[in-house]
Amino acid sequence: MASFVLLLKDYEYDEKVIYYFCPNEQVMGKIELNKKKETIQEVELVVNANHESKFYFDRAAQRLARCLYSEDGQYPDRTTFES
Repeated sequence: MASFVLLLKDYEYDEKVIYYFCPNEQVMGKIELNKKKETIQEVELVVNANHESKFYFDRAAQRLARCLYSEDGQYPDRTTFES
């Protein structure tokens, strides 16, 4: 099954970065990556009839982890998870 999750940066501080994440721009949740603690948490759920919020959260978290570890902590304004 193919999946697509859009991530749009809400704001970034020294310790954390917050993104909206969603299957489309009409249905959005929020995800937070704490850069110091290296933790990711869901701040607001995605309410979507097709999948539970965890489905989108897991994929958004994978994308943010890649930014943290593989992309030298560079957090783009807009990014995606696609598989």
